[in-house]
Amino acid sequence: MSGIDGYRLVGKRAIVCGSTQGIGLACARQFAALGAAVVLAARDEAALRRVVAELPAGEGQQHAYLCADFNQPEHVAARVTEFIAKCGPVQILLNNSGGPPHGPITDATPQQFFDAINRHLACNQLLVQATLPGMKAGQYGRIINIISTSVKEPIAGLGVSNTTRWAVAAWAKTLAGEVAKFGVTVNNLLPGYTATARLDELIPAKAKAGNKSIDAVRDEMVAKIPMGRLGSPDEIAAGAAFLASPAASYVTGINLTVDGGRTGSL
Repeated sequence: MSGIDGYRLVGKRAIVCGSTQGIGLACARQFAALGAAVVLAARDEAALRRVVAELPAGEGQQHAYLCADFNQPEHVAARVTEFIAKCGPVQILLNNSGGPPHGPITDATPQQFFDAINRHLACNQLLVQATLPGMKAGQYGRIINIISTSVKEPIAGLGVSNTTRWAVAAWAKTLAGEVAKFGVTVNNLLPGYTATARLDELIPAKAKAGNKSIDAVRDEMVAKIPMGRLGSPDEIAAGAAFLASPAASYVTGINLTVDGGRTGSL
């Protein structure tokens, strides 16, 4: 498929995790605007109801939501499996969940690692197992993982997050090689510093750890970005929309960095 139609998602159903705020919400809106039927997945049911009612919808485009706690991987998988059994297959899966707390790796407890692996890697694995049969049957699948630029360059003060993100990236690369023959792609999207609630949590934590002001820490972050500003969730979502589209049919197993040029490595 070529031209503008190659970027449309009409006739596709997309599960978007962590979709009531930040990057997940922006991706849900972008997918819906391109014609996909979006299934929101998050914990806050009131927020889910509000967002699903606000998503753009054309003729035959029915959005839905699943209330699920990503701290309980089996619960998330059960909800998605029930939905697919009732409503049919999903062609797009966007894995996205809040990152682990700020802190040096030397202070991290084993439980913090277990919790992060459960929330990210285990949930991703179970969601893929639930959605992959339908993707294979339709010879179309797009699995997109929102990770972090830390898989290229570890970020100071995010020890548990750095470790978990690398695990997810390695999992995704392995998965990409196994499912490519079925028309299913697996890619990672690596956001840089983006204006989200997550960054609003990290900046005060970094300020406290470094005995600096919040403004000073924010200015230091921006100074490292060649474009001279933070990214917006919509800019990250644009990358996800491409990876979800028919136009990205020959793109798999990659890390797509969207960071305003901050990452120093290719």
